[in-house]
Amino acid sequence: MKSFNILIIGTGMYVCGKGTEDYGTILPAIFEWKKKANNIGKIYIAGKNPEGINTIKDKISKLERIMGVKLTAYCFPEGNRSNPNSYQEAIRKISKPACAIVVVPDNLHREVASATIEAGLHTLVVKPLVPAIKEVQELIEAQKRRKVYCAVEFHKRFDQANLKLRDTISQGLIGDPLYFLAEYSQKKSVPSEHFKKWVDNTNVFQYLGIHYVDIIYFVTKAIPMRAMGIGQKGWLFSKGIDSYDSIQGVIEWELPLGKRFTSHILTNWIDPENTSAMSDQKIKVIGTKGRFESDQKDRGVMIVTDNKGIEEPNPYFCSAYGPRGNVSYYGYGIDSIHQFLQDVVQIEKGISKIADLEDKRPTFRQSIISTMVLEAVNKSLKQEGRWIKIKVCNLNGRSSYTG
Repeated sequence: MKSFNILIIGTGMYVCGKGTEDYGTILPAIFEWKKKANNIGKIYIAGKNPEGINTIKDKISKLERIMGVKLTAYCFPEGNRSNPNSYQEAIRKISKPACAIVVVPDNLHREVASATIEAGLHTLVVKPLVPAIKEVQELIEAQKRRKVYCAVEFHKRFDQANLKLRDTISQGLIGDPLYFLAEYSQKKSVPSEHFKKWVDNTNVFQYLGIHYVDIIYFVTKAIPMRAMGIGQKGWLFSKGIDSYDSIQGVIEWELPLGKRFTSHILTNWIDPENTSAMSDQKIKVIGTKGRFESDQKDRGVMIVTDNKGIEEPNPYFCSAYGPRGNVSYYGYGIDSIHQFLQDVVQIEKGISKIADLEDKRPTFRQSIISTMVLEAVNKSLKQEGRWIKIKVCNLNGRSSYTG
């Protein structure tokens, strides 16, 4: 197969580390993919304004120096003009075989993913895919019609701690799950600075909690039966941002054999800026024969310096290793991107079929479960925490909830 082209739509923090000294996750993953001499053609990057394009060009230049890899990228919009629809121009100019990685604000996922799918591009979308089941169904129908591979970037499925959790449960080591407790929080700068322009179009459960909704489904194959959400507004509201500081979601699940358990997912994004890690995250599972606990913030590494104080980095997500000029990036964040790219290669070579990946990857169809929970929690938030019943029809794009 000839090299395939890659379109990245978005120029924010997760793409290139915009607003930070780091380089994000998407860009290092693409550099690492090329460094390993994998099939790679032209790289196209679409933003919406010159500021974002200039930032990503600067990050590319710096990564070229520290990694020893040249990466030519064609950026849109060109010149000094702003164009929120520049991705459409990039889509028109990209030639196939090609894939797209969609990294835009939540409220734009459906619009942008629809465009890449209709253009015949294999598509990876950052989580959450979309906040409503109807939108998932529409995207799945478009995917089937255009015969492209589509997945959600649920990178926590690649975290070895969560793979250990899956195996522990599937092997029956802790018996039947009774309840899950997950806590996930991030620094105040995430909603108040990095996402300030679009934070009103999302919430902290949608941005963070969705990860653990997907993980619970991934490790148990249970189906959500009902959900509720309670949230608090305080610090962000005082800063003129109409978004929840914290949301607690409770979900009741049913296992394949009919037994039920609950999950409690506690989220906030108003942690102090001087906390020792960007993400404070942990998950606990209590079963009839034992328990499983995973502190996914404390990875056993601590760095203390005059400049930055105490840091507890996660070396297993997306970290740089090696001397300047020959740096490599490793971690489950990198693995998630590389798995998608490898799947695209295998599909284009005729080695894999799209249908073969449905039960192996976090595909659009797999995201039906997390979207059902998200839609129910969001509805519950508007109804003062009322339980919302969820009715699952199937996982083939035709599911619904009733409240």
